[in-house]
Amino acid sequence: MKSIFILLTKSDTYVSRIIRLVTADTYTHASISFDESLQPLYSFSRKYVNKPLPAGLQTESLTTGFFEKYHYIPCALYELRVDDAIYYRAKAHVEHMMTEVSTYQFNVLGLFLCRLNIPFRRNRRYFCSEFVSEVLDKSNALTLPKRPSLMRPNDYTKIPLLACRFEGRLDNLLQVKRIG
Repeated sequence: MKSIFILLTKSDTYVSRIIRLVTADTYTHASISFDESLQPLYSFSRKYVNKPLPAGLQTESLTTGFFEKYHYIPCALYELRVDDAIYYRAKAHVEHMMTEVSTYQFNVLGLFLCRLNIPFRRNRRYFCSEFVSEVLDKSNALTLPKRPSLMRPNDYTKIPLLACRFEGRLDNLLQVKRIG
Protein backbone atom coordinates (compact mmCIF):
# COMPACT_ATOMS: atom_id res chain seq x y z
CA MET A 1 0.00 0.00 0.00
CA LYS A 2 1.07 3.54 -0.80
CA SER A 3 -0.28 6.98 0.05
CA ILE A 4 -1.52 9.89 -2.02
CA PHE A 5 -1.70 13.19 -0.15
CA ILE A 6 -4.14 16.04 -0.71
CA LEU A 7 -3.35 19.41 0.81
CA LEU A 8 -6.19 21.89 1.22
CA THR A 9 -5.41 25.53 1.93
CA LYS A 10 -7.14 28.88 2.36
CA SER A 11 -5.06 31.95 1.64
CA ASP A 12 -6.03 35.55 2.19
CA THR A 13 -5.57 36.59 -1.44
CA TYR A 14 -8.35 38.44 -3.23
CA VAL A 15 -9.21 35.36 -5.29
CA SER A 16 -9.48 33.18 -2.20
CA ARG A 17 -11.60 35.81 -0.42
CA ILE A 18 -13.99 35.95 -3.37
CA ILE A 19 -14.26 32.15 -3.46
CA ARG A 20 -14.99 32.07 0.28
CA LEU A 21 -17.54 34.86 -0.09
CA VAL A 22 -19.56 33.00 -2.74
CA THR A 23 -19.11 29.47 -1.37
CA ALA A 24 -18.61 29.86 2.39
CA ASP A 25 -16.09 27.02 2.05
CA THR A 26 -13.34 26.54 4.62
CA TYR A 27 -10.71 25.72 1.98
CA THR A 28 -10.20 27.32 -1.42
CA HIS A 29 -7.22 25.48 -2.93
CA ALA A 30 -6.26 21.83 -3.43
CA SER A 31 -2.90 20.25 -4.26
CA ILE A 32 -1.77 16.64 -4.61
CA SER A 33 1.49 14.92 -3.71
CA PHE A 34 2.82 11.39 -3.97
CA ASP A 35 5.41 11.76 -1.23
CA GLU A 36 4.96 12.08 2.53
CA SER A 37 7.35 15.04 2.47
CA LEU A 38 4.81 16.81 0.22
CA GLN A 39 7.63 17.63 -2.16
CA PRO A 40 6.62 18.29 -4.77
CA LEU A 41 2.99 19.27 -4.63
CA TYR A 42 1.13 19.54 -7.94
CA SER A 43 -1.78 21.80 -8.69
CA PHE A 44 -3.29 24.30 -11.05
CA SER A 45 -2.30 27.59 -9.51
CA ARG A 46 -0.82 31.02 -10.08
CA LYS A 47 2.54 31.20 -11.84
CA TYR A 48 3.63 34.32 -9.93
CA VAL A 49 3.27 34.86 -6.18
CA ASN A 50 1.67 38.30 -6.44
CA LYS A 51 -0.54 37.79 -9.52
CA PRO A 52 -3.53 35.43 -9.82
CA LEU A 53 -3.07 35.15 -13.58
CA PRO A 54 -1.49 33.65 -15.53
CA ALA A 55 -2.09 30.32 -13.86
CA GLY A 56 -1.68 26.73 -14.92
CA LEU A 57 -0.16 23.38 -14.02
CA GLN A 58 2.53 23.99 -11.40
CA THR A 59 4.72 22.25 -8.92
CA GLU A 60 4.32 23.91 -5.56
CA SER A 61 6.79 23.98 -2.69
CA LEU A 62 5.80 24.61 0.89
CA THR A 63 9.07 26.43 1.56
CA THR A 64 9.32 28.82 -1.41
CA GLY A 65 7.12 31.08 -3.50
CA PHE A 66 3.44 31.39 -2.65
CA PHE A 67 3.43 29.10 0.39
CA GLU A 68 6.56 30.75 1.78
CA LYS A 69 4.81 34.13 1.62
CA TYR A 70 1.56 32.76 3.07
CA HIS A 71 3.10 30.36 5.61
CA TYR A 72 0.48 31.25 8.26
CA ILE A 73 -2.63 30.17 6.31
CA PRO A 74 -5.04 27.45 7.44
CA CYS A 75 -4.58 24.04 5.87
CA ALA A 76 -5.64 20.42 6.11
CA LEU A 77 -3.66 17.42 4.95
CA TYR A 78 -5.51 14.28 3.86
CA GLU A 79 -4.09 10.86 3.09
CA LEU A 80 -5.55 8.28 0.74
CA ARG A 81 -4.15 4.76 1.03
CA VAL A 82 -4.18 2.90 -2.28
CA ASP A 83 -2.60 -0.20 -3.73
CA ASP A 84 0.70 0.17 -5.55
CA ALA A 85 -0.77 -0.10 -9.06
CA ILE A 86 -3.23 2.75 -8.46
CA TYR A 87 -0.55 4.89 -6.83
CA TYR A 88 1.83 4.48 -9.77
CA ARG A 89 -0.96 5.06 -12.28
CA ALA A 90 -1.95 8.35 -10.59
CA LYS A 91 1.67 9.46 -10.27
CA ALA A 92 2.43 8.57 -13.91
CA HIS A 93 -0.63 10.55 -15.04
CA VAL A 94 0.64 13.69 -13.30
CA GLU A 95 4.22 13.16 -14.43
CA HIS A 96 3.02 12.79 -18.03
CA MET A 97 1.06 16.02 -17.71
CA MET A 98 4.20 17.73 -16.40
CA THR A 99 6.09 16.73 -19.57
CA GLU A 100 3.50 18.75 -21.51
CA VAL A 101 3.08 21.52 -18.93
CA SER A 102 2.96 24.33 -21.50
CA THR A 103 -0.14 22.83 -23.14
CA TYR A 104 -2.27 23.17 -19.98
CA GLN A 105 -4.12 26.27 -18.84
CA PHE A 106 -6.22 27.36 -15.90
CA ASN A 107 -9.95 26.76 -16.31
CA VAL A 108 -11.38 30.13 -15.23
CA LEU A 109 -14.76 29.44 -16.87
CA GLY A 110 -14.96 26.02 -15.22
CA LEU A 111 -14.31 27.58 -11.83
CA PHE A 112 -17.37 29.82 -12.20
CA LEU A 113 -19.53 27.03 -13.60
CA CYS A 114 -18.51 24.75 -10.74
CA ARG A 115 -20.01 27.24 -8.29
CA LEU A 116 -23.23 27.20 -10.34
CA ASN A 117 -23.17 23.37 -10.22
CA ILE A 118 -22.92 23.15 -14.01
CA PRO A 119 -20.52 20.38 -15.10
CA PHE A 120 -18.24 21.64 -17.83
CA ARG A 121 -15.11 19.87 -19.02
CA ARG A 122 -12.55 21.75 -21.12
CA ASN A 123 -9.69 19.93 -22.80
CA ARG A 124 -6.33 20.64 -21.12
CA ARG A 125 -7.84 23.23 -18.76
CA TYR A 126 -8.36 22.69 -15.05
CA PHE A 127 -8.84 24.52 -11.80
CA CYS A 128 -7.09 23.12 -8.74
CA SER A 129 -9.68 20.74 -7.30
CA GLU A 130 -10.83 19.65 -10.76
CA PHE A 131 -7.24 18.60 -11.52
CA VAL A 132 -6.84 16.67 -8.25
CA SER A 133 -10.22 15.01 -8.84
CA GLU A 134 -9.38 14.01 -12.38
CA VAL A 135 -6.09 12.41 -11.27
CA LEU A 136 -7.91 10.42 -8.59
CA ASP A 137 -10.76 9.50 -10.92
CA LYS A 138 -8.66 8.44 -13.92
CA SER A 139 -6.40 6.28 -11.77
CA ASN A 140 -9.40 4.66 -10.02
CA ALA A 141 -7.98 5.79 -6.69
CA LEU A 142 -11.30 7.05 -5.45
CA THR A 143 -14.95 7.09 -6.39
CA LEU A 144 -15.83 10.75 -6.33
CA PRO A 145 -19.17 12.04 -5.00
CA LYS A 146 -19.52 14.19 -8.14
CA ARG A 147 -17.85 14.87 -11.46
CA PRO A 148 -14.30 16.26 -11.34
CA SER A 149 -15.49 19.57 -12.83
CA LEU A 150 -17.87 20.01 -9.87
CA MET A 151 -15.43 19.13 -7.08
CA ARG A 152 -14.43 21.95 -4.75
CA PRO A 153 -11.56 21.75 -2.24
CA ASN A 154 -14.01 21.46 0.67
CA ASP A 155 -15.57 18.35 -0.88
CA TYR A 156 -12.48 16.33 0.07
CA THR A 157 -13.16 16.94 3.76
CA LYS A 158 -16.35 14.90 3.42
CA ILE A 159 -14.92 11.80 1.72
CA PRO A 160 -14.71 8.96 4.28
CA LEU A 161 -11.76 7.21 2.60
CA LEU A 162 -9.58 10.28 3.06
CA ALA A 163 -7.93 10.36 6.49
CA CYS A 164 -7.22 13.81 7.90
CA ARG A 165 -3.59 13.74 9.06
CA PHE A 166 -3.25 17.40 9.99
CA GLU A 167 -5.41 20.47 10.37
CA GLY A 168 -4.04 23.83 11.43
CA ARG A 169 -1.66 26.49 10.16
CA LEU A 170 0.69 25.77 7.28
CA ASP A 171 3.78 26.78 9.28
CA ASN A 172 2.80 24.23 11.96
CA LEU A 173 2.45 21.55 9.27
CA LEU A 174 5.96 22.43 8.13
CA GLN A 175 7.22 21.87 11.69
CA VAL A 176 5.37 18.57 12.04
CA LYS A 177 6.66 17.37 8.67
CA ARG A 178 10.10 18.94 9.21
CA ILE A 179 10.00 20.34 5.68
CA GLY A 180 12.49 22.96 4.71
